[in-house]
Amino acid sequence: MCELLGMSANVPTDIVFSFTGLMQRGGRTGPHRDGWGIAFYEGRGVRLFQDPAASADSEVARLVQRYPIKSELVIGHIRQANVGRICLANTHPFVRELWGRNWCFAHNGQLADFQPPAGFYRPVGDTDSERAFCDLLNRLREAFPEPVDVWTLLPTLVGACNEYRSKGVFNCLLGNGDWLFSFCSTKLAQITRRAPFGPARLKDADLTVDFQAETTPNDVVTVLATEPLTANETWLAHRPGEWTLWRLGECVSRGEVAPV
Repeated sequence: MCELLGMSANVPTDIVFSFTGLMQRGGRTGPHRDGWGIAFYEGRGVRLFQDPAASADSEVARLVQRYPIKSELVIGHIRQANVGRICLANTHPFVRELWGRNWCFAHNGQLADFQPPAGFYRPVGDTDSERAFCDLLNRLREAFPEPVDVWTLLPTLVGACNEYRSKGVFNCLLGNGDWLFSFCSTKLAQITRRAPFGPARLKDADLTVDFQAETTPNDVVTVLATEPLTANETWLAHRPGEWTLWRLGECVSRGEVAPV
């Protein structure tokens, strides 16, 4: 299976600390050697870095670690391939335009015999993940030909994710620059850091950061990951069927759906 990484913050924040821990799992402390990617939103723009090589050995990953990009919304992924070749086209996260915004998606899991109908959005690669992303956007585009707010589209979004969940494992992160959405099929965890800040120590690398020295009292930063990234903090595990919506570091909506 793959692993996910997401961040929502109320101020532009770099994710180098969490990214450094996740990258070790891509071939050093974990088996996710089949590519990685990370997307940083800057307003409506997206800086996207991807590499089909193992993240622990990737020169592109080292570039991102040395270049502390600040963003309010980040989506990252390390891949352990089960459907689709190991190549750049199959590397998450995937990005498409809808309603004048860049939508970004990453998936952890596998969907059995998943062949959705063709629509406006079509996959470039051959993964079930990208097929699900295209199908999801096709559903939203068909249901809402014109832009709508997130509260209007949430039922369609949650319903689609729950349907995909019935076909296998579907943990995902989805963002459009304004909000970050998560859906948990089997495994996802979160931590929200706010004042008073303290030190955090990575599980997968010999690195500790004192966030009090790196933040202001008003900062709020939430990190989501498939597995907790730090050893000395309490992470909240999501339940199967639980979804969350994040804006500026805060959870603005949360719910849980039963399997279909």
